Amino acid sequence: MENKSSVIDFQQLQERWSTQIKRLYVDSQPLISQAMNSRCGQYLSSHPFLALAVMLFSAMAALPVGLFLIFALVTLIMTTVGFVFFEVFVLFAGMLTLLCVLSGLVIFSVIVSFVLMAFYTTISNILMYYPQLAKQVQDQEKDQKKEKDQDQEKEKDQDQEKDQEKDQEKDK
Repeated sequence: MENKSSVIDFQQLQERWSTQIKRLYVDSQPLISQAMNSRCGQYLSSHPFLALAVMLFSAMAALPVGLFLIFALVTLIMTTVGFVFFEVFVLFAGMLTLLCVLSGLVIFSVIVSFVLMAFYTTISNILMYYPQLAKQVQDQEKDQKKEKDQDQEKEKDQDQEKDQEKDQEKDK
């Protein structure tokens, strides 16, 4: 008896579900009505257990599929953002390298300019005063020659005196 009552209860429950589902897809939206009028919808309405299994599977799969789609979207966004940050980092590193190289070139150019300017100034001043300097150098050379000549004469005189002294000693 219990077996018959449970079967009757199940049939009543099935009829209630069927009426609820019919009312849901007929009254609420035409898309559901169109889906239920298709071959697949008619097959599922004639097999309520399979329809319940598909509905439960869809409901239970919504969370993992949604999480996967969110993960895929976040991964895509992070990849894009990471690529942008990587590109910004590479451009920043390139910019710093270029800045350092250009700063080094500026420092090198300024130092070389100062050195060349000092050489130019020195050489131009030397060339401008060269005639006077040449006269001074010639005068110094003449003075040095005179001094050498005088020293040589003194040495000759000393040598002659020594020779004379030797001669005088020989004579004695």
